[in-house]
Amino acid sequence: MTLPASLPRPILTCLAAGAAAAGAAMLGSCSEKASGPVAVSVIGTPAELAKPLNHLPAPAAKLMLEATAQGLVAFDASGDILPALAQRWIVEDDGRSYIFRLRRALWANGDKVTASDVARLLTARIDALRRLDPEGPLDVVEAVVPMTGEVIEIRLGAPRPFLLQMLAQPQMAILSRDGGTGPYRSKRWGKALLLTPIEPESGDEDEEGAPAPWRTRILRAERAAMAVIRFRQGAADMVLGGRFTDLPLLVPAGIDRDAVRVDPVQGLMGLAVTGKGKLLDDDDVRLAINMAIDRSQLPKLFPLGGWAVTEQIVPAQIDLPAPPARPAWAGLPLEERRARAGAAVARWRGENGDPPVLKIALPKGPGATTLFALLRHDLGLIGLAAERVELKDEADLRLVDEVAAYDSALWYLGRIGCARKVHCSAQADAQLQAASLATSAAERMARVAQAEALMQAHNGYIALGAPVRWSLVARRLTGFTPSPRARHPLNHLFPSPN
Repeated sequence: MTLPASLPRPILTCLAAGAAAAGAAMLGSCSEKASGPVAVSVIGTPAELAKPLNHLPAPAAKLMLEATAQGLVAFDASGDILPALAQRWIVEDDGRSYIFRLRRALWANGDKVTASDVARLLTARIDALRRLDPEGPLDVVEAVVPMTGEVIEIRLGAPRPFLLQMLAQPQMAILSRDGGTGPYRSKRWGKALLLTPIEPESGDEDEEGAPAPWRTRILRAERAAMAVIRFRQGAADMVLGGRFTDLPLLVPAGIDRDAVRVDPVQGLMGLAVTGKGKLLDDDDVRLAINMAIDRSQLPKLFPLGGWAVTEQIVPAQIDLPAPPARPAWAGLPLEERRARAGAAVARWRGENGDPPVLKIALPKGPGATTLFALLRHDLGLIGLAAERVELKDEADLRLVDEVAAYDSALWYLGRIGCARKVHCSAQADAQLQAASLATSAAERMARVAQAEALMQAHNGYIALGAPVRWSLVARRLTGFTPSPRARHPLNHLFPSPN
């Protein structure tokens, strides 16, 4: 295989050594702990790396944006906020004004990034996200204003304590048509991407002034099975983007348990009711579906330390004034729940005839196959038939599997609200809209609590458990940290010299 001559000599040397030792599959792997480039496989497709904004929230798309197009701020692996395109910021006017000073940065074409650029691009991104999440943390953004060439202000109509967490999301990345501002620049390298740091840290250059080879990343997006095999063979230092769908691949592949890192995330993993018609418009039928599922089987199907199932939309009190609503049926024995559910379906059948087959949209992967088998069995026990369809198809029940972007009940409710075309409660939606207009934090959270109770009772979303996020990590990556946000910045894989 011919290696690109344009690469820095130390990287060429390391890659050539890997190629000579184990062929093309071993490129990106060097024997010394931190001497060579880090080979990363993310579960996904090359298209998700090529056009990440078009493929959110896919893990590969998120990783690519995080690596090449910073937002104003970013998450570190621990979930804390770090400076990114903004080097510092202040909060004024009782939380209604966020003022950011931009660091010196250049676009890919060499032009300087200005406050006007950032304000224009950020405004467009905020407008797009508000259409998806009308009552979310961006609902009160009044303007993004360039104050000087290096300073912008985000003006809010009311305080939003989770604004920085939202600004750290990959979808808030600032990028032009030519790309973003780093921390890496990417270039094609065979079927992979070569990511080179834009601003090498002091002391990390080689003798020619290029970034040290271990600061470089070789990034691939590929199927989970291929990524796992590549890691097992030592041809990848890390696999990112693991979900419950691919968890069953690890044991037969013979992956060392110590290499598996599980992120302690919270979020939504369950079924959104997205179908229309008499069956799902019936309150008792939606309730029956929710009651029928035996969640206690899920930890047996997906053995993962610390993973918990749930019947609730919001997993904990977080910022609610009281603990979230628990379904009235949650304490009933499973047999009684299913008896009530079966009676509701029998009543519907008596009034309307045989119910239509429920189409359940799930991703690909052996874990999803296992989940569908459980759902089909449990629904069959109450008289409902089910068939599996792809996520892109029309469906009656659609899997939601997302990590919470910020720690608020508003994220959970907004993700499965009317704006997301989930079967929703008009009363709950009205309470969320009223919360957006509330004049005090206490009133706002009281409205949100009312909306949460109404949404839980509506059964437009069937909670199953917390999301599952896992990675495979080689021993050399001693800076890797399990993340409550499932975020693993590629420039934080080794301990900081400080």
